[in-house]
Amino acid sequence: MALFNFLGGEFIDVIAWTDDTRDTMVWRFERRGNAIKYGAKLTVREGQAAVFVNEGQLADVFTPGLYQLETNNMPIMTTLQHWDHGFQSPFKAEVYFVNTTRFNDQKWGTKNPIICRDPEFGPVRIRAFGTYSMRVADPGTFLKEIVGTDGEFTSDEISDQIRNVIAQEFSQVIAKSNIPVLDMAANTADLGKLVTTAINPTIAAYGLTLPEFYIENVSLPEEVEKVLDKRTSVGLAGDLSKYSQFSAAEAMTASATAPNSGMGAGLGMGMGMGMAGQMAQLGPWGAVPQSAAPAAAPVPPPPPVEKVWHIAENGATTGPFSRATLGRMAGDGSFRRDSLVWTPGLDGWKPASDVTELAQLFTVMPPPPPPAPPVPGS
Repeated sequence: MALFNFLGGEFIDVIAWTDDTRDTMVWRFERRGNAIKYGAKLTVREGQAAVFVNEGQLADVFTPGLYQLETNNMPIMTTLQHWDHGFQSPFKAEVYFVNTTRFNDQKWGTKNPIICRDPEFGPVRIRAFGTYSMRVADPGTFLKEIVGTDGEFTSDEISDQIRNVIAQEFSQVIAKSNIPVLDMAANTADLGKLVTTAINPTIAAYGLTLPEFYIENVSLPEEVEKVLDKRTSVGLAGDLSKYSQFSAAEAMTASATAPNSGMGAGLGMGMGMGMAGQMAQLGPWGAVPQSAAPAAAPVPPPPPVEKVWHIAENGATTGPFSRATLGRMAGDGSFRRDSLVWTPGLDGWKPASDVTELAQLFTVMPPPPPPAPPVPGS
């Protein structure tokens, strides 16, 4: 009787797995000699699958439920073992429990910057990171392609490979998307869908699927972000003069507040004296008196830009000449009404008489010089 009990204890009659690690993807049910009693009870809970391996070959896969292991519910195992329907002896097989629930909050990111061509900034380097969730979709494929004979396989053992796949596909999607860098933050959801579609074939070959994929941030290099910040500041300032004043005020404030800074003390004193001078001009209620308010001096307009002229004569050009020079030349006869002239903005060469600005040189001519006075004694 004792021998019968010992032999009976050598065989497994209840096969089940309860996981409390939250990161175990595959766990092998250990038992002495891999012996399983015919008619043993197999319990597969929700979020699990049980895979039977017979002599190195993948056999039956059981989804959630309660099973009594017999030839009628182990068709592949029965075929591999060449069992008859009357088989009732113990048999040997390895049982792997596969966790089919989601493994959430998996991190991904680009190890190196990705170079892409932006329509506004040209070639730029960007980085990105986010999270994803993965789940075993095909327990048999996952066991054959990834796990092998590992008795306890965790999510950390596959996460590096998935991150490499994501980084590769993300680089290609970004390069082909033609989305401006400044618009990527508004299109992360669409980019995430494109990346998921691109990596699905590779991930499916592992027996996995990615139910969720998120791009949390797309960032530019630090020097490019500084340029963008300055451009934003200029836009907020309205014009460059105000922005320069604003930058100077910030620099003075930073110097004044710097500890152990003699320059800060001098700037602070100067600013205080300037404020005191302004306060002295204010009235009793803070208003500027009419007598103290300086009258705004009118600003003269900018001087007009003087034109310069070229002269074409005998197949050659001379110049440029100012209008005053042309006036003197008109006086000595070297510049005539029919002289061909041109200046920037003029439509081709034209006679001087057809140009209003130059025609005036010929209408106001000085009178002929008076005769020379007689020489005494002649």
